[in-house]
Amino acid sequence: MGSGNYVPMAETKKANKRGPVALTDEHKAAMAEGRKQGRAVRNYLEALEAHKPRRGRRRSPESMRKRLAAVNDELPSADPVTRLNLIQERMDLEAALDATETVVDLSALEAEFVAAARGYGERKGISYAAWRELGVSPAVLGAAGIKR
Repeated sequence: MGSGNYVPMAETKKANKRGPVALTDEHKAAMAEGRKQGRAVRNYLEALEAHKPRRGRRRSPESMRKRLAAVNDELPSADPVTRLNLIQERMDLEAALDATETVVDLSALEAEFVAAARGYGERKGISYAAWRELGVSPAVLGAAGIKR
């Protein structure tokens, strides 16, 4: 310790500690734009997933209502285990009926996606093939300016 260059530990830490970095307005705007693009892409992809065609024969709302009435008729006289299964079937039928009666406006979500997808994809390095594999149509990708 005879060198005379001794600096107390507390002073060293103070000298090396950085304070919070202030974001510029430009950086804040870029972050907000990224969040907006991400939200538009997520909403469109979730809607695509929810309305993707399923395999098998589609059930009509009339057939679901008919089965729902039959389930409600069977419930009072069913044994406990059967009643449990009927209650679950009733809940599933009600949810399926609600889904058929709910109309989702994909055109609004698609318009937001088209406006955001190119910038989002370029920033994240997402290829045309990745968009296609997820179910986005070539027409929508073309409208967004995403090329093969």
